[in-house]
Amino acid sequence: MWGVLPLYFRTVSSVHPFEIVAQRVLWSVIFIAGVLLAAGRMGRLRRAVGDKRVVLTLAATAGLIGLNWLIYVWAVLNGHVLATSLGYYLNPLVNVAMGVVVLKERLSRAQVVAVMLAAAGVLVLALGAPDGLWISLTLAVSFASYGLLRKIVAVEALEGLAVETLILAVPAAAAIAWFASAGALSFGTAPDVSLLLMAGGVVTALPLLLFAAGARRLRYSTVGILQFVAPTIQFGLAVLVFREPLSLAQLACFSAIWAGLAIYLTDSIRTARRAPA
Repeated sequence: MWGVLPLYFRTVSSVHPFEIVAQRVLWSVIFIAGVLLAAGRMGRLRRAVGDKRVVLTLAATAGLIGLNWLIYVWAVLNGHVLATSLGYYLNPLVNVAMGVVVLKERLSRAQVVAVMLAAAGVLVLALGAPDGLWISLTLAVSFASYGLLRKIVAVEALEGLAVETLILAVPAAAAIAWFASAGALSFGTAPDVSLLLMAGGVVTALPLLLFAAGARRLRYSTVGILQFVAPTIQFGLAVLVFREPLSLAQLACFSAIWAGLAIYLTDSIRTARRAPA
C-alpha cells in the first residue's frame, strides 16, 4: 500500500501539500471513528485517553507522523520520489539500529556488515549528490522513531491511531479554515478532487493500522526487513513511471544499500530456518 502511494498523490497534484495532509487527517478521524463504532471499541478509546502516559507518548508519535506526511507529500509532488524511496530504504536500517540501542536486540556479524554498507551508501550520496538527502534522512528517522514509540506504548493499533489523528485534527482543522478564508481550498471545487481527498482517510489509516498492529507483534528488526518492499515499489515508480533522473551518486548509494539488504535478508532467512518451530 505504501509503495503505490505516490500514484495516489499524483492524482491530487493540483492540491497544496498542506491541504492534502490536513484532509488526510480529518478524513482519517471519520474513518477510524466508524471502525471504532462498528467494532464496539469506544470504551477502549476512552481508557486510552484517560492514561496520561499513553496520551503524552501518542502526542509525540502524532508529531512524528505529521512531519513524515508533510515531507513525503511535498517530495512526491515536487519530483523527489527517488529521495522518498531512499528514505524508506534507510528506515528499516534505522529500525535495526534502534532495536539494538534501545531494545537491546542483538545483530549477527552479517547484519552488522549490512548496516555498515548502507551507511557507506549514504555517505557516498552525501558527498556526491546531497540535494535530496535531507528528505531521505528526515523520512527515515521520523518514521523509525514513530514505529519504535508505537511498539512500546501500551495501546492497541486502532485506539492509538485514533488518539493520534484526534491530536492532529486540531492543526488540520486550522489549516483547512485558513485555506477556506484565503479562497484557496481545493475541497469542494470539483467532485473528482473532493472524492479523492475523502479517500485519503482510508489510504492513510489502513496501512498505518496494519503497521502498528504488526510492530507490536514482531521483533522490531523483523519489521525492518518487511519494510524493504515499499521503497522498492517507489524506486520502480520513480525511474520507470515518473522518469526521474538517476545520478551516479544515487546509483552508488542504492547499490550499496541493496548489497547490504541482500546480506541482511540472506542471514535472516538462514537464522529463521535454523530456529525451532
